[in-house]
Amino acid sequence: MRMKIVFKGILIPVFSATSYVCYDFYRRNVTPNHTIRTSIDHYIAISSLSWVGWYMRRKLEKATKNVKQAQDELLLQRLKDNAETSYGKEYQFGEIKDREEYVRRHPLTRISHYEPYIQKMLETKECENILTHKKPIQFAVTSGTSGKSSVLPMTGEQRLAFFTHGIAVVYNSLLQSLPENKCIQKSLKLFYTPRWRESAGGLPIGPNSSSPTNSKALLSIYSTPKPGFEVLTEPEALYIHLLFGLKDKYLGMVEANFASIVLIAFQALEMQYKSLIEDIELGRINPDLKISDETRNELNKLLSPDKNRANELRDAFKGGAAGLVKRVWPTCHLILAADTGVFTLPASILMETYCKGIPMYSPLYAASEGLLGVNIWPEDKPSRYMLVPGYMFFEFIPVQHCDEDQPQTLFLDQVELGKEYELVITNAGGLYRYRFGDVVKIAGFHHQCPIIEFMYRQGQFLNVRGEKISEKTFYNALMKAVSNWEGLKLTDYCCSESLLISEEGEKKEYAPFYHVFLEFDSTDGDAMLTKEQKNQIDETLCDLSYVYGSFRKKGSIQKMKVYMVKPGTFQGLRKFAIETTQASANQYKIPRVVKTKEAAAFMMNNVI
Repeated sequence: MRMKIVFKGILIPVFSATSYVCYDFYRRNVTPNHTIRTSIDHYIAISSLSWVGWYMRRKLEKATKNVKQAQDELLLQRLKDNAETSYGKEYQFGEIKDREEYVRRHPLTRISHYEPYIQKMLETKECENILTHKKPIQFAVTSGTSGKSSVLPMTGEQRLAFFTHGIAVVYNSLLQSLPENKCIQKSLKLFYTPRWRESAGGLPIGPNSSSPTNSKALLSIYSTPKPGFEVLTEPEALYIHLLFGLKDKYLGMVEANFASIVLIAFQALEMQYKSLIEDIELGRINPDLKISDETRNELNKLLSPDKNRANELRDAFKGGAAGLVKRVWPTCHLILAADTGVFTLPASILMETYCKGIPMYSPLYAASEGLLGVNIWPEDKPSRYMLVPGYMFFEFIPVQHCDEDQPQTLFLDQVELGKEYELVITNAGGLYRYRFGDVVKIAGFHHQCPIIEFMYRQGQFLNVRGEKISEKTFYNALMKAVSNWEGLKLTDYCCSESLLISEEGEKKEYAPFYHVFLEFDSTDGDAMLTKEQKNQIDETLCDLSYVYGSFRKKGSIQKMKVYMVKPGTFQGLRKFAIETTQASANQYKIPRVVKTKEAAAFMMNNVI
């Protein structure tokens, strides 16, 4: 009798849980392009993410109600963990009792401060207990947008935190705001596998983006099969992403690190759609695609002729660029990509053309240094990010003191609404009081925790006479001028300071100035900028920036020189940068201010 009661006590909750799982699985609307196995893997992946997100969101909410306590506990634990490292002993971490003492004992730092330590870690197999007590799992290469690329140690804690404090939390927010994401639909993931190097100890050196091939469950979420993610050349990898994405009529999401990556993909789609549709109709990979025979055979096994889908796609492409994504994938409900800073322009182009009618969500504020903030308001624009108080220790330099070597900093609980600050971080990877170059504006508070808007990278402003024109200020001036130009649609732009470009054969200007490079939609034909239109940018910037206007009136800065460049120039610049620097295709950020003579020369060589 007792055994029956025990058995019944076990059976009822097991049966209830199983019934709930079956019901939950059924109500999520599994799309036809899933197999039973992949749909189960997909369900397990998103259900696990959902539960982790629910738990971590509760922890985050608790931390935001007492940010000083959360930050103090985080800092002291981090210092305690690393007190016996070479670096911790040098700066006496074991003796530091509070954040004020930490600030007194440890200077503000930049990457040059860490280069000897990181070089030692790269050259030895025993690289733990130098900057951190744990051995790094890789060395992350930064994008180098504001200068040369740097190499930073990355720990397992950082990778785990990116998932738990970041991805899981924003997924929880996404489900609350856009519940259609509960459906078991595949996503088009635009990811390019980098070419890795190795340190002396065998640790990988490369971008810190995690490949979908690292997880079988994650692969079930995406339309591209594993062999497609293993293609190392970008044009071929993109073709495969697009082919398998087009094949699936029921895609729910398009996902990439940045809006610019999505824009480039859809521009390529417009150029290659006939070949892609033919491949879908015939059930094969284009024989001219430059991939290995092994990869081709693996991919061809996953394809079969689909004349009906090919005809649907031909009809979809007849409508032009506007609203193309919704015609190709009627159930697509989200574009997931960063849309702030340098990505504002490509994001706006996407929303006006290919992705018209589909929301874009910029979920995370992150860098090679780690996770910084989460956007828990998917439907709000402009995108804002709440800083994560339980993972990254923050300090803030008022923007008017950014030029100082060791300015006084404020803590997370001391910043003011509406003010701009340079961010300083202490992370889990061995960077202490590190000035990594982002300037942010305090846009609000969630409980006690600051909500920020990204403003600009410190290296991404124009500064020929101390005027410091930020990326955002110049963008606003440019957009105001362009709005008056009929028949021209701006697709990209960048600037350089006059000292970078030789003016041989011309009368050199005594005072410095800006070079401005503009690319327009190729469908604009032979339209050219008039002298008056070029002058409008300079005049508008004078109106928006008192300092620039003052320098212009005094003759301390000459009028900017504005050039039109050939269609495709910025894609060429992207290719040039990836080939000549350590940046990967997933990391590349459009430099609004080019900082090298080589990049400036590339732009000048493409002037119309």
